[in-house]
Amino acid sequence: MEERKLTVRAVERALDILLCFTKQRDLSLTEIAGEISLHKSTVHRLLTTLEEKGFVIRDSATEKYRLGLKIWELSVHLSEGDEPAILLQPRMEQLRDRLGETVSLYLLDGTDRLRIQAVQSNQAIRRVAPVGARLPLFVGASSKVLVAYAPDEVLQSVLNSPEWPSSVDRAEYIAQLERIREIGYATSYEEREPGAAAVSVPILNRRGELAAALSVSGPVSRMSQQTLEEIAPVVMEAAKDMGMMMIL
Repeated sequence: MEERKLTVRAVERALDILLCFTKQRDLSLTEIAGEISLHKSTVHRLLTTLEEKGFVIRDSATEKYRLGLKIWELSVHLSEGDEPAILLQPRMEQLRDRLGETVSLYLLDGTDRLRIQAVQSNQAIRRVAPVGARLPLFVGASSKVLVAYAPDEVLQSVLNSPEWPSSVDRAEYIAQLERIREIGYATSYEEREPGAAAVSVPILNRRGELAAALSVSGPVSRMSQQTLEEIAPVVMEAAKDMGMMMIL
């Protein structure tokens, strides 16, 4: 039994190492050890195994690690029917081409939102949305859409989070969620990020259940509050099409 616990713990630690690369592309041994709070000798042994199996690559010039080709080999076998990031990308590209701004797809993950896909604007000045970014649910158009259409326990978890920012009024936040459910979309104007604006809508599957949040974002110089409200019906139309594509 003790041997089994040690084996499982080793797997957990190896997975923790791989998860470090959701935040940064290249990491040193010291950076990884600090991130997961393990001794460098332990991390080095795990990295050696991961490197042998092709899950990480070590750059001999910089002594830094990055994800290996084995990760990409595994991703090839994701089912399009089960993976919205793959399934919905063509429709997201159509929406980007129509509106000219960056289009993102978010999933609810605990008390965070996770950007699982992004189609960048082709304009010279644009908002870059990195895939894999994890953001809180307290502010932002897509955050509020995800909470507004999620089960009530998600809202309670967010409201009771110890990380709730003092600058956000809970009563006003709840009122915003009610308004979002009424009109079917949310907007944000320099709410989370200076100089950025966004409109977000829910993607509901054929059962009417929340599948994801679809967001269009860009610089405030092109996306005024009036512009956000004008393009909202276009984004809602795209989300409706995407919802019909989702496998139940």
